[in-house]
Amino acid sequence: MASGVSIEILDLRHFAAPMLRPVLDAEGEVWKNRLHWDYRPSVKLLMQYLDSHMLPGYGAVDAGQVTGYAFCVYEESKAVVGDVFAMPGPGSGSAFEIEETLLKHLLETLLNSPHVDRVESQLLLHPAGTHAGAFRKNGFEIFRRLFMVQQLEGHWGPPRADLPQELELRPWRDEDLTAAGRLICVAYGNHPDSLINDQYRSVHGSQRFLHNIVRYSGCGAFSAPCSHVVVDRASREIVALVLGSRVSPQSGHITQLCVHPRYRRKGLARVLLSTAAFHFLRLGAAEISLTVTEANGEAVELYRTEGYETAHTFDAAVWERDGFV
Repeated sequence: MASGVSIEILDLRHFAAPMLRPVLDAEGEVWKNRLHWDYRPSVKLLMQYLDSHMLPGYGAVDAGQVTGYAFCVYEESKAVVGDVFAMPGPGSGSAFEIEETLLKHLLETLLNSPHVDRVESQLLLHPAGTHAGAFRKNGFEIFRRLFMVQQLEGHWGPPRADLPQELELRPWRDEDLTAAGRLICVAYGNHPDSLINDQYRSVHGSQRFLHNIVRYSGCGAFSAPCSHVVVDRASREIVALVLGSRVSPQSGHITQLCVHPRYRRKGLARVLLSTAAFHFLRLGAAEISLTVTEANGEAVELYRTEGYETAHTFDAAVWERDGFV
């Protein structure tokens, strides 16, 4: 922090929700302007947790005013850094300095908690490199991710339907959750994203990931009309899927796209992407976004050829108690 700056860092569970409202509203403006993302549903959920004094983390206070916060969630022996955000206060340093101080306290707490063996973080809102130093200093591995956007203007035709004869495309159904979890686990074996998110490493974890997307609005409001699966006609096995959510009136978001290893190189991903684009357009969206790990060069090239462009980059960070795996 800058010399002469006095900021109190307090347990987030000491604060009532209205005290953080100005910070959350300021953050919502950044989400809207930077990513075209409506942050209000997330604010509503955060306010509920704050009011119940159940959200672990820290708040920054300057001259009696809350100027920033950071929080995490626990999943058994893993902790996930959910967010860090700050705005300048009446006598404080920069928002960056406050965020760094909040992160320092949060990471110290997590890395010194004996029940925490793994910490993950994906601070989507913050440009890549913003807080990479704080994470690296604490032994985290950093993975750069891309936020890619496709403008839908001009995509008026029907989606591609050129699937192999043994496969069929159909809309997502609620009962697909279990089979989709199995598919995700298989599709992400030895994949860079399984290093970033360990939920991909097991069927149980993949199903928890899906439940968060489909039933609990973990990434926008799930859009069933924009979500489809490809099924093997003989076995009825789901071999590929795309899931979409609405993150604002103007923007859709691809929350998941995966293809079973045995069915790759058959054009399934392109069919699913064009299907999602067509249905988002019908629902009035002007653009679609998705995220992808930069190291996954094949996927990045696919998205570029489908009309996606990188609009933002951010960092994923991972720490393992016994060394990075």
